Amino acid sequence: MALTKHPRQLLVIIAEAALEKSLVRDVKRLGAHGYTVYDVRGEGESGVREGAWEADRTIEMKVICEAGVADQIAQHVLTAYAPHYGVTMFFADALVLRPEKF
Repeated sequence: MALTKHPRQLLVIIAEAALEKSLVRDVKRLGAHGYTVYDVRGEGESGVREGAWEADRTIEMKVICEAGVADQIAQHVLTAYAPHYGVTMFFADALVLRPEKF
């Protein structure tokens, strides 16, 4: 039996943890069927984020969806949050097996 793969877009949002509830609300409102959130640590342009205290926590949100939905979410995050919070985003192509989930 051959697998049937369906193209989707993976949008990864790395942001301050204070944005988690807002991001969850926004990605669902903008058409994503689901998401995954992780607590992460790292270092970048704004320094080290170790998550040792609440205001220093960082999350990584992964959303797999149609490319147009991913674009809408990214545009909203850039407009609403990126000017005021630490936010990094990137896209990757994804192939899924059950397209109705995405």
